[in-house]
Amino acid sequence: MFSKGIADASNFVKGVDTAFMVILGIILFFLIGITITMIYFVIRYRKSRNPKATQIEGNTTLEIIWTAIPTAIVLVMFYFGWAGWKPMQNVPEDAFSIKSIGRMWSWQFQYQNGKVTDTLFVPQNRPIKLDLVALDVLHSLYIPAFRVKQDLVPGKDSYLWFIPQRIGSYDLFCTEYCGLNHSYMQTSVVVMPDKEFNEWYRDTTQLSLASSELTKPGAIGFNIVKRNGCLACHSLDGSKLVGPTWKGLMGRKELVIENGKEREIIVDSTYIVNSIYNPNQEIVKGFNKGLMISYKGELSQEDMAQIITFMKTLNE
Repeated sequence: MFSKGIADASNFVKGVDTAFMVILGIILFFLIGITITMIYFVIRYRKSRNPKATQIEGNTTLEIIWTAIPTAIVLVMFYFGWAGWKPMQNVPEDAFSIKSIGRMWSWQFQYQNGKVTDTLFVPQNRPIKLDLVALDVLHSLYIPAFRVKQDLVPGKDSYLWFIPQRIGSYDLFCTEYCGLNHSYMQTSVVVMPDKEFNEWYRDTTQLSLASSELTKPGAIGFNIVKRNGCLACHSLDGSKLVGPTWKGLMGRKELVIENGKEREIIVDSTYIVNSIYNPNQEIVKGFNKGLMISYKGELSQEDMAQIITFMKTLNE
């Protein structure tokens, strides 16, 4: 937990680690002390040495002591915990805001200039505020090296902030069980020098594809589905996940259930668009309803055209 390289990863490390060490020290002190006392009493007052039980009268002074001391210890632990937590609630006015979206089972980060990524890129030594949004179920954003964690509750506004102080790449997890592929919901926080981040931020072209790759059929569509977490539920190799595989999907006959009735359809672009915008209307037989949210408002008609182009390449 305190390995070299993350001790100064963010401005909250010192406060959180201090509280942790204080509480851990108190716990260990009492664990050892109480264990030794128990062993002493077991030996000192065993039956062979005390065949007849002795009634012990109450002791007011002792009772006051063992009430006052634990109370003081609890207040000490509360103080250090509060001292580490309180600054996390005071977001600087000049904090750089990033909208952070959690969905089953991926993260998406939207920047104020319209840039969207599945990795969190932040500048060094600048306060960062993450505006947290859950699109489906309860999630929890956790960056262990920065000592920050906050739940994302559907329909409720929440946030967390930090100042990244050390250049590097750090793990970001979801720590709230959110379904079958919860363990897939991880990405990275990349802390960049301020100048390098500004150059990256001004470049609003696609991030994960080189310019030569953007000319390939379906490349832009692949980038869109990857960015929106579609591949967490739909495989590209024929394997079965939460949703139907996309391999060979276009033009394939499928049995779907709509309003409790089963019928056969041929997968075409109209069906794909409707399935993404109204995912619970026609459910492919063998799959569960309610696992996918609507992407209406999230994906434009142009995005849909690029996705369909990409899906057609999976038939080749």
